[in-house]
Amino acid sequence: MSLDRLDDPDHPAFGMGQAVDLLGVTPAYLRNLDAAGLVSPARSEGGHRRWSRAQLDRIVALRELTEHGHTLASAAAILDLRADLADERARHAATTEERDRARRERDTARDERDVARRELGSTRGEEPQG
Repeated sequence: MSLDRLDDPDHPAFGMGQAVDLLGVTPAYLRNLDAAGLVSPARSEGGHRRWSRAQLDRIVALRELTEHGHTLASAAAILDLRADLADERARHAATTEERDRARRERDTARDERDVARRELGSTRGEEPQG
């Protein structure tokens, strides 16, 4: 067994007892989240539920939102929208970086072109152009 999986937030490392202890919830609460399709844990070969750290984080966030008056459905929608927003922000940042890199390359190419033109003009005895 590779211990690298323990660093993976999506690796289903926590059984029911561990999840209940870590989260301070009942097994029924976790089963209800699974039945509602709000958090779908992996299953062991024996059919036991196994949660990942990312899923435990989602459960914590669901609880916090419901404690602030949201229904489970609206809490799940909020979390999904937050995830979508984070994905779009990351995509935007990557696109912005790509654009900026392309602009730097363009500017470098223009500078090199201008230097080459000046050098070519000076070898021909022409006046430098500004």
